[in-house]
Formats: sequence, C-alpha cells, structure tokens
Amino acid sequence: MRFGEIPLAEAKGAILAHSIRGGELNFRKGRRLSAEDIEALRAAGIERVIAARLGAGDVHEDEAAHRLAVAIAGEEVSVEEPFTGRDNLRAEAAGVVVLDRERIDRINLVDESVTIATLAAFEPVRPKQMVATVKIIPFAVRREILERCLEIARSGGPMVRVAPYRPLEVALIQTTLPGVKPSVLDKTVATTAERVAGTGGRLISEARSPHEVAALAEQIRGSGGDLLLIAGASAITDREDVLPAAVEAAGGEVLHFGMPVDPGNLMLLARLGDRPVLGLPGCCRSLKLNGLDWVLQRIAAGIEVGPRDIMAMGVGGLLAEIPRPQPREGAPPSKPGKVTALVLAAGQSRRMGRYNKLLALIEGRQMVTHVVDAALASKADPVIVVTGHDQDKVQRAIGKRKVVFAHNPDYAEGLSTSLKVGLDALPEEAEGVVVLLGDMPLVGREQINRLINAFNPTEGRAIVVPTARGKRGNPVLFATRFAPEIRSIGGDVGARHLLGEHADEIFEIEMDDTATLVDVDTPEALEALMKAAS
Repeated sequence: MRFGEIPLAEAKGAILAHSIRGGELNFRKGRRLSAEDIEALRAAGIERVIAARLGAGDVHEDEAAHRLAVAIAGEEVSVEEPFTGRDNLRAEAAGVVVLDRERIDRINLVDESVTIATLAAFEPVRPKQMVATVKIIPFAVRREILERCLEIARSGGPMVRVAPYRPLEVALIQTTLPGVKPSVLDKTVATTAERVAGTGGRLISEARSPHEVAALAEQIRGSGGDLLLIAGASAITDREDVLPAAVEAAGGEVLHFGMPVDPGNLMLLARLGDRPVLGLPGCCRSLKLNGLDWVLQRIAAGIEVGPRDIMAMGVGGLLAEIPRPQPREGAPPSKPGKVTALVLAAGQSRRMGRYNKLLALIEGRQMVTHVVDAALASKADPVIVVTGHDQDKVQRAIGKRKVVFAHNPDYAEGLSTSLKVGLDALPEEAEGVVVLLGDMPLVGREQINRLINAFNPTEGRAIVVPTARGKRGNPVLFATRFAPEIRSIGGDVGARHLLGEHADEIFEIEMDDTATLVDVDTPEALEALMKAAS
C-alpha cells in the first residue's frame, strides 16, 4: 500500500485519508474516489489529496477485518458487517465470555496493523452485547500478515465464544444462632433469589438449621437441586469450621477454602456427588459484586470451577474499596481508615456518689486521659471528646492534647444525648465512628486499631464489635450511615439496639484480653482497678 499526497490525475480508486468538506463537497475519510469525485475535487480547486492506494498484495481493511472476525467467532457469537476497518462480534445469548487469550495475544503480536480487543475473560454478557472487535489499523493489510493471523485463528477451537447460562435449580440452606433475627435470614433469601435469577436459574428451596455440624449435615443430605448454597450465621474461618465439617459429614468433599477476591475472601468450594456446593462469604447478603458472583456465573454457564481457577482470580480481584474522599480544605489529613474516635466523658457518675470517676487517678493519670491517649495513639482521626458534667475539670485533665471538644448541655438526660452531640461534631469525611466510654481505661490503641482494621462496610462489616471469652464488649465501631438511627435514640441508652436490627452487617473480632469488658461503674470496681494497677 502506498500512502501520502497524490495528484488528482493519479487518485482514481484511491482511499481518501481525511474528510474534505466545503461548498457542495462532503467526502468522508475512507471514501474510494471515483472519476466523478476527481472532477468534483478539481472543480473545487483541489489538485492533490492525501490518500492510500492498494497494491496487488494488499487486502482492504473491511475485508480483512471481516475474515478475521469470522475466523475467531465461536458458539453464541454473531459477526456484524464491517465498517471503516472494524468488525464487531456480539453475544447471542446471556452467559459468560470464554476466550483463548494465548491465541488472541499471538494474533495481536503478529503486526501492528491487526488488532483484536475483547471483554475480560468470563465477563457476564447479555444478548446483543459486544464481546469483541477486530480493527485493522491502516486502510489495508498485507495479505501475508492476514494469512498468518488466520492460521493462528484456525489452529484450535473457537477463540471467542459465549457459554450460555443454564436454568439451574438452586437450593439454599442458612444456619442460625441465638439472636439472629428472622428478617436477616429473609433478606438473604431475597438477595440470593435475585442473584440466582440473574444467571438464568431459580431458587427452588430454602431451609434453616442450627449452626451445628450434625444438624447442618442432615439438611445438606436432604437438599435437592443442581447447586447447593450454604449461608452461615457466622463466617467460615477455617477448613475445620462448621460449614466445611458439615459438608464432609454429609458425604461431600471440600475442594477449596478462600479466594483472592475482595469482597468474597471467605468462600468455600465443595462437592456433594456431582453437585457443586458453595459456602457463602458474608458479603453474599448484599447484591454488590463479590467473588461469589464470579464463581456462580461460571457454574451457571456450565464451566467447571476448581481450586486452580479460584486461585487464578487474584488479578482484577479487588472489586471494591472504601471510598476515600479528600479532607476539607484546611483540615489536617486523616489517618488511614477515615474512622473518628468519639470519647464519651459527660456522665455524672451517679453510682459513685459525688465523686467523678473519670478524674480518678490510675497509675498517676486521671482515668479519662487513659481513654483519650489510647484514641490519639490509634488510627482514628480526629478524636472528639464529649463533655458535660464537670466540663471544666475534664477539659483541664485532658489539657493540651489534640482533641476536639463538644459540650453536651443536656448530659443529665442520659447517654443518648452525648451520642447525638458527638455525631454532630463528626467531620464530613468520616466513614466510621468508634464510640469509646470514658470509664474504660484498660482499652488501648491495639484494641481500637483491630476494630478499625476490620471495618469494611462494602464487605458487610459496617458494625465491628469486640468480644472476649464469648461476650461482646466496648468500644463498638459504627459506619456513619447509621447516624440517623442513632440520633433517634432517647434516654440513658447507647446504640446497642442497632446490633439486633443490623445483625447481617456485624463483624465480631475476638480480643486477646478482657480489657473491652472492664468498665468502672461502682466504687468497688474502681477500688479493684486501682489495686490491680498498683
């Protein structure tokens, strides 16, 4: 092919490289110039054009693109008519795209003039959605280059195909623990049914079982369908945990636990006879994209999924991250996590008599300063201290520490009023708030940081609760989106009722000691704490 500026006398049959517009002329790029076109250009005072002239060994861009598109197209993929050197391939069914990446890469490496672009492998598609495009870069490609590309395309099976979804019948089992509300389980049923329907399947049954190996194994043995999904009341933490142990007790086989996809890390892949079994990660209670979707889509499309397939999902497997907006102008940069610490130090210490326990000396420092210093040393930023009773004394005790004070004039009406004042003082960029009680001086930065590190609303960990010896303690970390619900509370109560209403978004994290259980409510508790400290 010859390309460049050509006199009109030699331009007949050439392909116009750039559009020409003016007066009555409107010749688009790619136009093959006829004798009449030449006369019209000459009449307009144009003597030369930039164009391409094909030689005997050249294949026009449209012909080349179409021949290659037809060669790479497989099942459930249609090829359109080519235009301007491009030919698109479209899905003919809902399913997932299956690619031969190695051969696509080989064709793209043949020559810069030939390109193939596709969707990502195993991407879900709907009918008529574009799955790939072949683009010839210049106006023509040398025949030997096209033949080399066609030889690669014909050297194996289809290079681009769609594996259509099959109408799977899916069974769901949920395990339960005391305190889990039926509404949480009902929500999981609705979410799962919608997720399964998105792959052309149908949720045919739902059963519930205590979170125990024997009971769950019995439910597994009695389940039907083409695919079994198991949602645990508590996340799977080990291959020996309740869900995998129950699968094996039912006669099944655990194939793989965990996946390099986030959200979705804690997914279990198992098999019961010829039937696949999936132990669901906690994020499955939300319809947001997670690792379960990738595995479910492949199974629904009849694609075998094994341990190596899951282990190869890491590149591109970071599906969601907590948004991190920039802090407001003039504000100091926040620490990682965008979690604010809220220290409640407004109480009257009624059970202590007239003595304000927050000002009691423990190891030479007043109690409230232990809590404030732990918050300041943690990843939380900023630290807000809500004052009320003995405001001046509490502020003097804290001194010049870099905290934000928020005063609660209604402190006598109870804890809920301090929570509201603290929430009103939160910075706009805060995504979470860890609520610290001023009478828990044993809680240190390590405990606070463990809560912050576990906090991830996009993966269903919107409320993080410390536990010790099987008991829930304080502080508790809440996503700030719960603020309206917390503000609706009245009286001398905190936000504990949210734990029951949002059980599906709670993440419990076991602590190494009992610091999160120790609060100082009575003179006896204070005396015991001071003796232990001495």
